[in-house]
Amino acid sequence: MDFESLGLSEPVLKAVADAGYTTPTPIQAQAIPIVLMGRDVLGTAQTGTGKTAGFTLPLIDILAGGRARARMPRALILEPTRELADQVAQSFDKYGKNSPLSMALLIGGVNYTEQEKLLDRGVDVLIATPGRLIDHFERGKVMLTGVQIFVIDEADRMLDMGFMPDIERIGKMLPPLRQTLFFSATMAADMRKLADKFLSNPKEIEVARQATTAESIAQFQIQVSHRLKREALRTLIRNEDVKNAIIFCNRKRDVDILAKSLVRHGFDAAALHGDMDQSARTATLEKFKKGEIGILVASDVAARGLDVQGLTHVFNFDVPTHPEDYVHRIGRTGRAGMNGRAFTLVAGEDGKYLQQITRLIQRDIPVMELQGFAHEEGDAAATAADERAERGDRKEGRGRGRGGRGRDRDGDRKRSQNRTREPQASDASMEPAAADPASAEQPLVEAVEVASQDERKPRRDRSRRDRQPQDRQSQDRPRQERPEQQDQPREARRERNENRDRNDRGANNDRGRRDHREDREPPVIGMGDHVPEFLLRPSRRAS
Repeated sequence: MDFESLGLSEPVLKAVADAGYTTPTPIQAQAIPIVLMGRDVLGTAQTGTGKTAGFTLPLIDILAGGRARARMPRALILEPTRELADQVAQSFDKYGKNSPLSMALLIGGVNYTEQEKLLDRGVDVLIATPGRLIDHFERGKVMLTGVQIFVIDEADRMLDMGFMPDIERIGKMLPPLRQTLFFSATMAADMRKLADKFLSNPKEIEVARQATTAESIAQFQIQVSHRLKREALRTLIRNEDVKNAIIFCNRKRDVDILAKSLVRHGFDAAALHGDMDQSARTATLEKFKKGEIGILVASDVAARGLDVQGLTHVFNFDVPTHPEDYVHRIGRTGRAGMNGRAFTLVAGEDGKYLQQITRLIQRDIPVMELQGFAHEEGDAAATAADERAERGDRKEGRGRGRGGRGRDRDGDRKRSQNRTREPQASDASMEPAAADPASAEQPLVEAVEVASQDERKPRRDRSRRDRQPQDRQSQDRPRQERPEQQDQPREARRERNENRDRNDRGANNDRGRRDHREDREPPVIGMGDHVPEFLLRPSRRAS
């Protein structure tokens, strides 16, 4: 079968021939005629099988007979990432170079002004990420009531990235009468529910079993400990005939760290992840496609739809936690019938994720022994257990608190007591010295302990303890008043209290002032029996 038998127009066929393609892939051969008929399509195929051309080529033919209007695109293509949206835009330029259709790319990280100019001029095809499209819609710069064809590419990735609410909101902006196309490499149950909301009597096209990997990709797993991962990766790159490669990490932070590590060891590497500026991401990706960079360390932002011609190797520095991501990662190599090699470094508890991957792709990944880095499955589990134990010890040490330190001090004090008493036991054979009766009654060590315990008591507690009776005999004694408090007139006591108040007001230590006041009687409130003359008022009756 060739492209001429699919019903495409002459300008599109010429553009395909100029791109170097003569035979359509299975997904293209089945999807293009159905799309040209105007039916909804739900297509599932392996990565690297030409799904982008499967909806781009018929879309160009369908829109060729119309005319664009300002701020009202006629076709909308949603992509999960900026890189994938930019790649689809490049495919549209390549296949639509002989048609008068216009296109606009709406992605984040780019100035709004240039995008708004394109929308005001009028575009036929709008390729966008959900977030930036909603931003322009809220600004009133785009209207979606004229969309005739709605395409959701990598639909399962849309769900993984949390775009479900945005897609439902965009669907309400579209006209009810439209053609909807869903394309993806995997078809989860949640995505099928989403397809039921947007598709009307779709034609399901499944070229291969869902979530299968291409036979042209040789897959291997390497058992290695966490601390030897970087060294094992460098050894593996040196041993393999790597022309260009992508190394995938689960976390963005690890992407930067690994890229810098490879550069320090003499490798031509660069980082690519979602936190980078859009201009830097675009420049890095262009250098990698042109061969100026040999190794690209990336997050899963490069796992979907990234097409690099002649990519020879893919390395999974981290085992993906979602098994579908493994299919998309290794799908960057072995594209268009070429051979590729994929290696996955498995360490510690990564075995459970590897089992999910093998269960999804329904095939075992052979183990490759890397000389000097042999690491059995039992050793990996032991290494993970040691790491967990080490983290637990650190947490226990941090959570000991004052109680732990107090126990250490008590232990040290007891050990010092034992050291003090040990010489007495060792010198038992010698003649004993004359014992002091006072010391015999009250050992020195016990006195030191009592003194140290008293020093740890707060000052207020000591004052209260001093005021309390020391023994039962003192409790039975009758309470005696102080000599200065016996038979003193009330005015003398008031004068003494006033003097003490003046002294307290001049003191700077609040705590000392409180302790001082506790030792005396409460002050007299009021003026007592003496009233100043200026407060006395003559009675009217007396006058």
